[in-house]
Amino acid sequence: MVTKIASWGNSLGLRIPKSFAKEAGIREGSAVDISFEEGRLVIRPIRAPRYELKDLLARIRKNNLHEEIPTGDPVGREAW
Repeated sequence: MVTKIASWGNSLGLRIPKSFAKEAGIREGSAVDISFEEGRLVIRPIRAPRYELKDLLARIRKNNLHEEIPTGDPVGREAW
């Protein structure tokens, strides 16, 4: 596919077709890594790691367990 680079403020912008964005799993606001490799501009989506609560809880040890943090008196109907 051929496309054109456009001016965007003091920078240049590249419009990514919807079908390409969908296939790459990106949307407006997605973080991407841009690099220059062997004479080519390469754009790669950055995938944030997905965490499972059970895995995070399994990593809690005595040396990384913090004390309860005081947040003041309950306000409204938030009392538990």
